[in-house]
Amino acid sequence: MNRPAIRAENLRKRYGDTVAVDDLSLRVEQGEVLGILGTNGAGKTTTVELIAGLRAPDGGRVTVMGLDPWRDRAAVRRILGVQLQESQLHDALTVAELVDLYRSFYPSPRPRDELLELVELAKQRDTRFSRLSGGQAQRLSIALALAGRPRVVILDELTTGLDPRARRRMWATVEQLTEETVVLVSHAMDEVERLCDRVALVRAGRVAALGTPAELVRRAGAADLDEAFLVLTGERLGEPDDEDEEAA
Repeated sequence: MNRPAIRAENLRKRYGDTVAVDDLSLRVEQGEVLGILGTNGAGKTTTVELIAGLRAPDGGRVTVMGLDPWRDRAAVRRILGVQLQESQLHDALTVAELVDLYRSFYPSPRPRDELLELVELAKQRDTRFSRLSGGQAQRLSIALALAGRPRVVILDELTTGLDPRARRRMWATVEQLTEETVVLVSHAMDEVERLCDRVALVRAGRVAALGTPAELVRRAGAADLDEAFLVLTGERLGEPDDEDEEAA
């Protein structure tokens, strides 16, 4: 049996009195697109930050292609690409300059033109970051995450705040990632239904249910994934939890 791309076992993370991740376990197979779906404050972002090695867990264990992302940071950076909710990039640099900067971090990066074509930014190659639209900035963040030819890619709230046309263009970009393992963090039902092979429904820092969208709907006896989420978690998307992990 192939080694999983990501294995999380009994992960725990607390911020003061707030428990963001509570005994969470998850396995992501190589080559699949896994969606992590939950309300604000459910623990989604903290979970992927633990997987990426951006935070140390208080308990439990996580591996990416068999490597510990906290202990083996340099090795994991070579195989993991991460697009976070907000990109802190230099406003004065152009799209091409930013792509070249990120390519310089890796021994065998993707060609610049290939990256720009993948995210449909070839025409904006000489545009400064400060002049990009929200959708263009998001697509650039994907290009930067893919610069090092990662085997695993984490995309966190990929299309939040984008208009319908920009969202569809982002989805088309993700659908081209046929060789990578992708973890897609979202609170958008239509997004995970279109893009994900399986979906983990997260509530209060735990995986409440896991399966294909069709399996989750069938398990819940629901009409659609939105209703299945409500049945299986007791929550409705779009209604934030009392505690917001991002503010912690």
